[in-house]
Amino acid sequence: WNKVKISNQSLISFFPLVNGLMTLGLTGARQQSNLCNESLMLEKLPACGKSFEEMMKKVDSRKWCNLTEFIMYYDNFTQCTEREANNASCFWPNPLAEGFITGIHKQFFSNCTSEKVHWEDPPDEILVTLILIPVMLTCAMITLVVWCSKRSDILV
Repeated sequence: WNKVKISNQSLISFFPLVNGLMTLGLTGARQQSNLCNESLMLEKLPACGKSFEEMMKKVDSRKWCNLTEFIMYYDNFTQCTEREANNASCFWPNPLAEGFITGIHKQFFSNCTSEKVHWEDPPDEILVTLILIPVMLTCAMITLVVWCSKRSDILV
């Protein structure tokens, strides 16, 4: 066996190179050579909106606030916008695509408001009980710990 002598200096310069190559290989990272073509994306996204609009015509407008009525149509719309953004070498979601999607939301779901839950305090009897029980348990535990610590004869 031939022994190879490796200096610390060569190791120091070798490890960053290996680490960088492994990181690129293991993560699948690569630099994006294509820049986002925003104009192409904005040209293609309306086709997704038109398709969604055609599908939503099949749904009674009174049911537009019920997601279960059109979830498949909305999923197709989302996939279409993602595909068109990716075809234009753009990330998805991005501010322009989000702006387009928000416009579609305003067109179809502007009358869908979430019902606000009105919270009320419980009656005073219940509120006092809910407050006093933990306070009394805390006092009882403190008393028990102090009493046990003063009675060293039972701790042996």
